[in-house]
Amino acid sequence: MIDKKLLLSDFEGVRSNLAKRFLDPTILDNLKGLLRAYKTKKQELEQAQKFQNKNSKLFFSYKDDPAKTQELKNALEANKAKIADLAAHTHTLEEELDTLLHTIPNLLDPITPFGKDENDNVEIKRVLTPKTFDFTPKEHHELAQENGWIEFERGVKIAQSRFSVLRSEGALLSRALLNFMLDYNHAAGFEIVSPPVLVNSKTLFGTGQLPKFQEDLFKVHEEDLYLIPTSEVSLTNLYADEILSTEELPILMTACTPCFRKEAGSAGKDTRGIVRQHQFDKVELVAITHPKESEAMQAKMLETASGILTALELPHRFVQLCSGDIGFSASNTVDIEVWLPGQNCYREISSVSNTRDFQARRAKIRYKENKKNALVHTLNGSSLAVGRTLVALMENHQEKDGSVHIPEALLPYLPRKL
Repeated sequence: MIDKKLLLSDFEGVRSNLAKRFLDPTILDNLKGLLRAYKTKKQELEQAQKFQNKNSKLFFSYKDDPAKTQELKNALEANKAKIADLAAHTHTLEEELDTLLHTIPNLLDPITPFGKDENDNVEIKRVLTPKTFDFTPKEHHELAQENGWIEFERGVKIAQSRFSVLRSEGALLSRALLNFMLDYNHAAGFEIVSPPVLVNSKTLFGTGQLPKFQEDLFKVHEEDLYLIPTSEVSLTNLYADEILSTEELPILMTACTPCFRKEAGSAGKDTRGIVRQHQFDKVELVAITHPKESEAMQAKMLETASGILTALELPHRFVQLCSGDIGFSASNTVDIEVWLPGQNCYREISSVSNTRDFQARRAKIRYKENKKNALVHTLNGSSLAVGRTLVALMENHQEKDGSVHIPEALLPYLPRKL
């Protein structure tokens, strides 16, 4: 959530920043109106409280003048009623302001380029060179069906569209990938955590999924529980409502969980294969850091995700997301896109975001330094989406006969040679 103090001191600066996200101008106008009314009432309340404190001290000097004492008593009683009225009004306006702020995205870092959509994202660098095939490479869904690795129809039969079933070597490879990723992340200094995949609404509010993105979530009927869209939600909120010591920072965590997304608004996108599913496994990285360390931490997380792809011999590139494509809670985001020869394009496989203090303010995650409390910075990143990594492995390491070469780094994680 955006800092109210910053709004009060530099509203036009905030407006200019959020306009780069193409936020509806009426929302900002409403915000300005509420902010002005809140600021006015708060000042009136402070003046009334100041009057009460100052004049309450006069009773002693009026002790020999009953008329003045009564007059002062009447004035203070009237002012007390005024304070109660102003306090209630100020509280109502603050609640309305907070409700609106809960739906407004994070401020953008200067490093985030201005742009309308994904076409305006900026490529930073490429890692590894795509292989040249002496045949026309197939897409993963063709290879999966030929090898019996994924059953699409049966997934739909037992659930609905955008569900699938991994079978045989496909399931073995998926398990090998997630174990390899977790071990790699652990070696890089991230603690392995196994969190719940059902969380309450307060937890989803803390990381910014609620209230704005409720339609993307799967909710348990008549319970205050939701299936997580990413383990970022569970991991970050482990420290909600806590005050950490500087010695505890940074806190680095990694987890592999199933993730659940309704993919509202994605009708017609990636309907073939397992690129966009309602349920998928993902290995996540989360960091809770001192504000001075968050930029270096983002670089570390990107290096970790890229290292996995390099070990799996998968060409990829880094892309800085523009203002019109960045996520709600992020201040800046770098995507890692993997090369898919069957589709002849790069596709997102990791997204590493620095949210600065946006999530920490919502979840009340603080640290104590010099006897004062301050907000931490939180970061999150995919390392990696397991299904998309399996897709990339199939397409990049396919052979002419339809078989798939297994990278050396993955062999120790497989019970037998495929």
